[in-house]
Amino acid sequence: MLKILISIFLFSSLASSQDVTEKNLNVAIGIDEIIKLSYKFNTKIQIGNEKIISLILAPSRREITIRGKNPGKTSVTIRDAAGDIRDKYIVNVSSDGNSNTVRELRDLIGDIEGIEVSIKGGKVVVEGMIIVPGDIGRINTVLGQYQGVMRLIELSPQTQRVIARKMQEEINKNNMKDVTVRIVNGDFWIEGVVNSTPKKDIAQQIASQYLPDKLNSLAQQTGGRDFQAKERYSIVNFISVNEKKNPEPPAKLVKISAQFVELLKSYQKLFAFSWSPALTSGGSISFGKTDAGNVTTGENDTLSGTISQLFPKLNSAKQAGYARIIQSGMVITKEKKTATIDKSRSVPYTIGSGDLQSSGNATYQFSLSVVPSIGDKEFVNLDNLTINIATPGEDAKGGQPTSTSNKITTNISIKSKESAAIGGVVQGSSRTGYDKHIPGSTPEDESTSILFDLGRSKNYTTDKTQFVIFVTPEIIESASAGTTEIRKKFRKRER
Repeated sequence: MLKILISIFLFSSLASSQDVTEKNLNVAIGIDEIIKLSYKFNTKIQIGNEKIISLILAPSRREITIRGKNPGKTSVTIRDAAGDIRDKYIVNVSSDGNSNTVRELRDLIGDIEGIEVSIKGGKVVVEGMIIVPGDIGRINTVLGQYQGVMRLIELSPQTQRVIARKMQEEINKNNMKDVTVRIVNGDFWIEGVVNSTPKKDIAQQIASQYLPDKLNSLAQQTGGRDFQAKERYSIVNFISVNEKKNPEPPAKLVKISAQFVELLKSYQKLFAFSWSPALTSGGSISFGKTDAGNVTTGENDTLSGTISQLFPKLNSAKQAGYARIIQSGMVITKEKKTATIDKSRSVPYTIGSGDLQSSGNATYQFSLSVVPSIGDKEFVNLDNLTINIATPGEDAKGGQPTSTSNKITTNISIKSKESAAIGGVVQGSSRTGYDKHIPGSTPEDESTSILFDLGRSKNYTTDKTQFVIFVTPEIIESASAGTTEIRKKFRKRER
């Protein structure tokens, strides 16, 4: 029973395939033939010789377009979705004068995207939209050799919009932010406002560099009294000129930093020899006398007393020390504007005691004044640069502190972000004292009688003071520059 069914199926399949009759189809090169089918076909269509024809499939519309490539004869077999043969064609491709022209044009420009070559109304027609502007030159060169070919070629609207966008971007880069470019009827319209006529001309020149090659249609080639051809892809300049000065750019800012460094060194060497024996009030010397007024002594009379500091004393000492004082200031100002810093601090002090007590104030002061201007190669000119520093010194004999003042006024040029020592003073002094009174070497008690005072001393003192002022200018774009670094210095740590 199974063998009978298989035999019937094979016989029916063979009968159905033999029922398909071959159809003859004549195709001329340059004239496409469209086959419309009533069924959904399999896109794997068998072609006897692919060098003779090519197929363009449209499954959704159930259409197959047959295009001749070279003269000759070949077969086309079409199957349905189930794989059964439904149609078979014998295609005969012929060639005449126009067909030869179509074949040649397809070989030369057929690979350009958007371009089709065909025969319509007995004429060879090249039509379509050019995507790449650079292909225009190739098409013009090829079609120049075929005078009878009808040209229906335009530049793709999308491509025109891309060119217009590039025109506008380049014009905006040249400080013409208010200029726009758009496409109107195939032309490039330049619109906007500039502040001078030369800028309007520059915009025109920039746009012209992006223009693609010209494409002339058949009507433009033939011309005639009844036809006035319009030139396509032209630049129409609608830019308005508003004569006004450009706004002045914001003034540049300059940050000035100044540091004052002072180094104090002192050295003292003392060597002293003193011998000052004294008789204290606890002792006495007595002498006896007679009624007659003669001085006499006897065995019972005594000589008594206490002598202090009987032996000589040696005193030697060395003292050395240094102190470093640093003051700094920073100010930001506009170019060619005066900037000042004034920093001062008062420290109260008292001298004397009791009714003779008095008070005063010692002042620490740091002041800076400058007029910066920006020169060539990022150099900053510091005109009328004045720095004044006052610091209290050591106490004088009366107890009040002394005052040290340093002032520099100059005009210099320093490169941005570089530091320079603009001035400094070194001051040294030395003193040598001989046989001066040594404090504490003699008793201060008035009841003490000094028998004799013998002293020898040498006191050597040297002091050296050195100060230097450093200045650092920096050109900045905004007064907020560097704020982050400054805030880090004041950031508190939390556990």
